[in-house]
Amino acid sequence: MSTNEVPRCGVDTVAEIARLFQLNGDSQYGGEDVSQLEHGLQAAWLAEQEEAGSELIAAALLHDIGHLLHHLPDDAPDNGIDDLHEQLAFEWLESRFPPEVLEPVRLHVQAKRYLCTAEDGYWESLSAPSKQSLELQGGPMSDQECEDYRANPHFKASLRLRRWDDLAKIDNLETPPIEHFLDYVQQVVVDCEPQS
Repeated sequence: MSTNEVPRCGVDTVAEIARLFQLNGDSQYGGEDVSQLEHGLQAAWLAEQEEAGSELIAAALLHDIGHLLHHLPDDAPDNGIDDLHEQLAFEWLESRFPPEVLEPVRLHVQAKRYLCTAEDGYWESLSAPSKQSLELQGGPMSDQECEDYRANPHFKASLRLRRWDDLAKIDNLETPPIEHFLDYVQQVVVDCEPQS
């Protein structure tokens, strides 16, 4: 690591996450009635209400942070563009968090694709913007894809995150502030390696 490079860990990571939400959190969450920040807060609040544990609460807050890392317009899906936000999020978070945070984030789009195949009525329950993004994300899973997905050790956690993701779209819903949920993030962030 060069002398000018700041380590990606601990307080630095939490501050960087807070900064990302401050800079870009007001952008619209797809075609929904909430901002990116409101969506993340609502998902984290739902996770907290279900006593999900620090890792999943942090994952709920951070699952769509990939939307804050690119410079595509809010209406990118209208133009047939999948922003691959789950992969962007995973890559940005990878060196900072354990698999219990990372994998549900990485898999939350796959969870939507899975549920469209595996659960009657799920596709119909999706919002119009979520249905639109689904088509860009590969559509419902094949039977083989479903089988492979179920074999993942983080399968159940990613499904829980998906449920909160789907519900976290309520206009003007009051939630605790981001600082409340950043406490969970601080609890699970991976510490830096000691400098040699």
